[in-house]
Amino acid sequence: MIWMLIAATAILTAMAVMVAVNFKVPEKAVRHAIGHCHAIEDPQFELEMDAMLGPDMLQGNSITALHNGDEIFPAMLAAIRAAKQSITFETYIYWSGSIGREFADALKERQLAGVAVHVMLDWAGSFKMDQSLLSELRDAGVEVEKYHPLKWYTVSRLNNRTHRKLLVVDGTIGFTGGVGIADQWRGHAQDPEHWRDMHFRIEGPVVAQLQAGFMDNWIKTTGRVLHSAKYYPALAAAGSRKMHMFVSSPSGGNASMQLMYLLAVAAATKTIDLQAAYFIPDRLMNDALVEATRRGVKIRLLVPDRYTDSMLIRVASKRQWGSLLAAGVEIYEYEKTMMHNKMLILDGLMVSVGSTNFDMRSFNLNDEASLNVYSPEFGAAMTRVMESDLRGATACTMEKWRARPMLQKIGEWLIRPIESQM
Repeated sequence: MIWMLIAATAILTAMAVMVAVNFKVPEKAVRHAIGHCHAIEDPQFELEMDAMLGPDMLQGNSITALHNGDEIFPAMLAAIRAAKQSITFETYIYWSGSIGREFADALKERQLAGVAVHVMLDWAGSFKMDQSLLSELRDAGVEVEKYHPLKWYTVSRLNNRTHRKLLVVDGTIGFTGGVGIADQWRGHAQDPEHWRDMHFRIEGPVVAQLQAGFMDNWIKTTGRVLHSAKYYPALAAAGSRKMHMFVSSPSGGNASMQLMYLLAVAAATKTIDLQAAYFIPDRLMNDALVEATRRGVKIRLLVPDRYTDSMLIRVASKRQWGSLLAAGVEIYEYEKTMMHNKMLILDGLMVSVGSTNFDMRSFNLNDEASLNVYSPEFGAAMTRVMESDLRGATACTMEKWRARPMLQKIGEWLIRPIESQM
């Protein structure tokens, strides 16, 4: 009996340690408020973003915003089918279905035509992918890797997923944004079965930074380096936009994504428009938004309404709305379908897009990739997108927030201890 008790204790202790390890946050985490000391247009802001976040801002890029599956998937597939040298593709969601089949067929065809095709799928995000589809890709010669697959010796990192969405073709054309490879993203957000989302096509020198973002997890997973002009060709200017792409990962021991958001919010002086599919800021970020309103910044927040793929996140999000509404933040709920956009617009001058959600999972637990675009023209264009999406949303007032059902309020407090994991 005593040996059974010892064994049970050992097993429970091991399980507790594994759970605790999965709840850890990066060692280099911001724990104090970042004060406002300069504006977005101030050269000092650019200097600090370069110095603290890593990748240099690069001139000479172009970016095209793609809306919903009807625009996003044809553009991505056209680039894949035109590939001559290489395709590197990293995504969180890859499920079976018609669009999953289309991508698999396009990737297989290019591999058989002599193009080097490398695919990085998150183990959890691609769990619904048919094994037969995966086998077809590998049988065709496509290199497919799973990020952090579940094994007994990897349980401690199970909570660390790659949420990045990166596609680079021939090292010259890049895509990033919020879309996953699943049929929910098809169509044009016309009904609850077809989601609202955005993705972006990029050309110019910054594409090399997208490629480096893919290589980050490829090297972690395989230990192999993909290089040569096949992946990193000389890149000429393709436009006039200034951009940089940077990645974050808890395995790197930092919270650079959270730092970027905090620095950007602290620098805003006029407007902050935020489209957030999943909005659960921590106290520090919540306070940063409230402080921005005190110095006269107008903040508009767009989140999903009843159509969402995570009711728990919707419940957890609403707990914090009271302090934001009281400070003057305008909160809108998108009604037509699931709104999966991830976009931050600051003073109409800086736009941040990519895979990052406005929650602690993205800031501390996931591997993420965000593209920052510094352009008043692009800022104005994305502000028009915000205005258009707001026409499909309803405002949440303080009165409406206070009148939410008691069951909702109980749920908010029950979920609170695990908000950072959602």
